[in-house]
Amino acid sequence: MPPAPASPNGALGPLRCLHNSMDVPPFEILYEDQDLIAVNKPAGMPTMGVGDDRRTVIGLLRLFLEQREKAQASPFLGVVSRLDTPVTGLLVFAKSRQAAASLCKQFRERKVDKRYWAIIERKPEPSFGTWRDWLVLDRRHRKVKRGSPDDPVAVEAITRYESLGPVGRWYLVELSPLTGRKHQLRWQLSLHGHPVLGDRKYGSQVDFPVGIALHARRLQFSHPRTGKRIVISAPVPPVWRRLGVKDE
Repeated sequence: MPPAPASPNGALGPLRCLHNSMDVPPFEILYEDQDLIAVNKPAGMPTMGVGDDRRTVIGLLRLFLEQREKAQASPFLGVVSRLDTPVTGLLVFAKSRQAAASLCKQFRERKVDKRYWAIIERKPEPSFGTWRDWLVLDRRHRKVKRGSPDDPVAVEAITRYESLGPVGRWYLVELSPLTGRKHQLRWQLSLHGHPVLGDRKYGSQVDFPVGIALHARRLQFSHPRTGKRIVISAPVPPVWRRLGVKDE
């Protein structure tokens, strides 16, 4: 089933344009069973937690499920991970409290394998490795900045990275965060001299057509009901494919 039409830049329109009936999902559904649903988040849409006049992934998804199932009450959707508004890619929601508890526990205990793709200006040197840095939250500017191990409010951010090769004049890297800090990947890439294309908040001087060039590519985790390891991947947005990135 195709997603609802989007605006030319790939983001869904304002909330007032939403019809009372939603016959198609508002974005691509990548996986669904009785316990989970996974979607491919577009750029420019918050996961949750904004004013009632703005669309969110969880709000639109809940509305779609409610209308599809002809439910009398709003269905349960548990947020087990989030993506920043300008970031695209894979989001998984739990459809029961039990599934939410299981998935949150796996994330907390670092049992979820997370893979992100980013487009940066030049190849990192060395081409693969692990970054271990300390960050602190700058609430005034709504971002994070460098901290130190002896700072009581600093937290460690650990990310494995690997260059996947050139994409036109840019480079594609795969990132595997071992911790889940706010803005971790965006900040660490910038800290090490490779800001994400389009990410003005963290130093990029290069425009990107839609959002920023950071995409939640893949998750691997244990199914909360069966315990079987499953892998879900999210195709890259069309603008990435036009730049030469392949879903392989």
